[in-house]
Amino acid sequence: MLQMTSRERLRAALRGEEVDHVPWSPFLAYWWEHQTQDWQDRGQLWFMRELGADALLRGFSTPFVCSDIPGIRSYDAFNLETPGCELTWHEKGDDLRVEQVTPVGTLTLLARQSRTGNTRFVVEHPVKCREDYKILRYLAEHMLIRPDAEPVRREIAEAGEDGLVVPLISPFLKTPFQSLVEHFVGTQQLIYDLMDYPEEVEATLAEMAERAREAVRIAADSPAEAFITWEDSSTTNVSPALFRRYILPELNFWGETVHAAGKLLLHHACGHVRALLPDMAGENVDAIESLSPPPTGNIEIWEAQAALGTRIGLIGGIEPVHFLELDPAGLRAYVEELLERMQPAHYVLANSDSCPPGVTVEKFRLVTQIVHERAGR
Repeated sequence: MLQMTSRERLRAALRGEEVDHVPWSPFLAYWWEHQTQDWQDRGQLWFMRELGADALLRGFSTPFVCSDIPGIRSYDAFNLETPGCELTWHEKGDDLRVEQVTPVGTLTLLARQSRTGNTRFVVEHPVKCREDYKILRYLAEHMLIRPDAEPVRREIAEAGEDGLVVPLISPFLKTPFQSLVEHFVGTQQLIYDLMDYPEEVEATLAEMAERAREAVRIAADSPAEAFITWEDSSTTNVSPALFRRYILPELNFWGETVHAAGKLLLHHACGHVRALLPDMAGENVDAIESLSPPPTGNIEIWEAQAALGTRIGLIGGIEPVHFLELDPAGLRAYVEELLERMQPAHYVLANSDSCPPGVTVEKFRLVTQIVHERAGR
């Protein structure tokens, strides 16, 4: 068949259509932040073009703007438009304290800088007791969400035929329940709270779901062709039963909404997903993004492909630890075996989840070379 552009190739792969060759789209999270300022100024699209890769531009923008709440883009906030509320940041040493003062109370989040990982992590979640759910519910109820597709339009224009722009679809970065797990409450406390006062938790989830669905409807009307949710799905923090009850219905609604507009939805699932696959196989999404083999995940990507069938695609396969530690000969053998085992339909080759800062540019170029060799270029 005729050679496709990167945009055509990615779009066809995500729809399960025939492609001229398997797309290769590196995921540069954590790696990119360690590159020189000159490179960062040029942007990831430039780097993808330099590599000869297919730029799947995941979650760089949103087609809406909304108010900020603690834990949600606290370090790269959306426009702050929560009426009657005040959001403040206080930095002291490695600690960042984010306070959201509302008419019904204050939520406080504490994050700490990891000097080795060059990132912040939450050490004190903002929802700590029953009363805090009422504050979070107030914030969700009063969030202002409005269309603003201009950043997405600029991305699409810049990418042209060299890539596919995939904006973030949720104002909470992910489904409301997963957001409680990661940003607001934490896994252990959330389980206790579901036992002690489920009505408070579920009322909060319902309010957050309304806001998320509002944003999804706005996104579906934007010029983007596909969207992503940073679910981080894993049985290390959510059981299959909780996934089935609280997360799957939201993903299905989101998928139904964007599919009605002829668009695609990607589900970022970077952890232990083996036990979630029976439910994921029925999900109303188009692809599972960043599925990770062991040791990061707990299933080989070709096993996941067999479990999911042909309806849902996969993006990933190059495990981050192996990407870092294998020498060039070992990496070549690893990637070639991966491509031999995978069915080429509905598949995008990528390093799964993120990229360790120590991975060399030469390794990215080697994967490009392997893909192009297989394509007969």
